[in-house]
Amino acid sequence: MIKITADSTCDLSKEMVDNMGITLVPLYIIVGDKSFRDGVDITPEDIFRYVDKEGKTCKTAAVSTYEYMSTFSELLTKYRAVIHISLGSEFSSSYQNAAAAAKNLKNVYVIDSRNLSTGSGHLVYDAAIMARDGLEPEEICRRLEETIPRIDASFVIDQLDYLRNGGRCSGLEAVGAKLLQIKPCIEVVDGKMTVGKKYRGSFDRCIKNYIKDRLSENKNIDHGRIFITHSACSAQTVEEVRQAVSQHAHFDEVIVTGAGCTISSHCGPNTLGILYKRVTA
Repeated sequence: MIKITADSTCDLSKEMVDNMGITLVPLYIIVGDKSFRDGVDITPEDIFRYVDKEGKTCKTAAVSTYEYMSTFSELLTKYRAVIHISLGSEFSSSYQNAAAAAKNLKNVYVIDSRNLSTGSGHLVYDAAIMARDGLEPEEICRRLEETIPRIDASFVIDQLDYLRNGGRCSGLEAVGAKLLQIKPCIEVVDGKMTVGKKYRGSFDRCIKNYIKDRLSENKNIDHGRIFITHSACSAQTVEEVRQAVSQHAHFDEVIVTGAGCTISSHCGPNTLGILYKRVTA
């Protein structure tokens, strides 16, 4: 059998991970002088408490080569091959560390997702389905590499405070965005994060316009699956997003997942994205 592993940043639900037999390797969240494992010792709610109520700064750290080697080695005692889908190499050194670990082991394949959150999650889920269906490791990897440039990943962020805390935008930008009610769309383009359209108004209004822009009259959508991934959005907002998605496009699967600690620590609460595949790159 082939084992599929992934960085915890893929943001698949626990149910999906358990049902498909996926093993997650947690990245680290650093709070002060303490280190926590993403999704194991710390939750997004913990992060929001640390930042918003205690005034602490949360940072992220990659998985070490040694930790990847230990994980892969243990799995190889039970499986004939391991395929690991990593957080994009432009966002973290996790991919480089995983690839370095794989060089010292046989039958370990490491894929640079060139994406984050459920942008990577699409690949992880696809890999698990292919492994379950009995495809060989080389064929799974080939198909994943073909899919990578077709992933469409983006998010709308309600507030820029968390990006400011992480040094990803200036204090002036954060204050200006708050005063003008600007909600930026963050897109993954060629494996890197970039700022797309800037929406203005309430978060729910911006989200509806964002969904219309991404889906309405878009002829390049693979309608197989879409993820709605969010960080601490209300149940009402998520349901409204479901309805808005169905108004503009039909997908065979609409899967809602919560953003994990890594995304939450960078983007904060009230962040939401729709992530799907394009028909062509």
